[in-house]
Amino acid sequence: MNVDLESLAEATSGAIGSLISTTILYPLDTCKTKYQADARSHGRTRYRNLTDVLLEAISNGQVLSLYQGLGTKNLQSFISQFVYFYGYSYFKRLYLDKSGYRSIGTKANLVIAAAAGACTAIVTQPLDTASSRMQTSAFGKSKGLLKTLTEGTWSDAFDGLSISLLLTSNPAIQYTVFDQLKQRALQNKQSKAEKGSSPESLSAFMAFLLGAISKSIATCLTYPAIRCKVIIQAADSDEANSKTKTKSQKTVSSVLYGIWKREGIVGYFKGLHAQILKTVLSSALLLMIKEKISASTWVLILALKRYLLRPARRVKNL
Repeated sequence: MNVDLESLAEATSGAIGSLISTTILYPLDTCKTKYQADARSHGRTRYRNLTDVLLEAISNGQVLSLYQGLGTKNLQSFISQFVYFYGYSYFKRLYLDKSGYRSIGTKANLVIAAAAGACTAIVTQPLDTASSRMQTSAFGKSKGLLKTLTEGTWSDAFDGLSISLLLTSNPAIQYTVFDQLKQRALQNKQSKAEKGSSPESLSAFMAFLLGAISKSIATCLTYPAIRCKVIIQAADSDEANSKTKTKSQKTVSSVLYGIWKREGIVGYFKGLHAQILKTVLSSALLLMIKEKISASTWVLILALKRYLLRPARRVKNL
């Protein structure tokens, strides 16, 4: 069986990097998500900033609740990053093989990244919806994954799928910018890489810096959609406080109109600083960890391949 080992190595290192970065920054992610969801209340804001969310958890003795939904988020992050990095790496290599080009252009990179992101969004949407609901629930009152998913209908598990597909432009922009910056940074080292050997990697600081820059650009361009997604997925968490909630509140158009009516154009970017703080740190850590372990992952996969092929060769010799 022909297996794309380089794509597999990329996917594995990316998934591991996502798992570590998600765990490290999860309390910040919870504060950010609750703050964004609260900002949509009818003229009332419970939290003025991220610090208010943290202080509420501390004052109520629910500091550990900042990690509510961590298992679901890690599962979603691991699967999504594995699928994304594998698809992105595989489609990129396929494009280069079929086209005969030595490098990939910006437009083709965007299309490939968006396609990989769309596949990822469809596969992981139920987990993404569940983790958002668990994070936005009251501290100490978060439900388990199965209970959260089975509370509503099957379609409820896919709340926000349309906007998630729209947001595939976010990682598409991010990884395209990162790849272009990375190619320039490694331009002098590319000639040293030999086929079959571990690929050149960025230094930890350079990977962190490029990751922060690329994610900042992507976040600023797509933030209105990001905020809409949080509002849509967190809608069910307000059931106890809002009994007049209707199905239309879960649509993208109604959310956009509601933000415009209550907060104006500035409302579309409310919480942008919190989103950038969390996503930039998360993405930068992910890419930094991925770059540092990719070489080791490559070596381990090659060693595993040789180990698995050894018995087959012995059988042939017999």
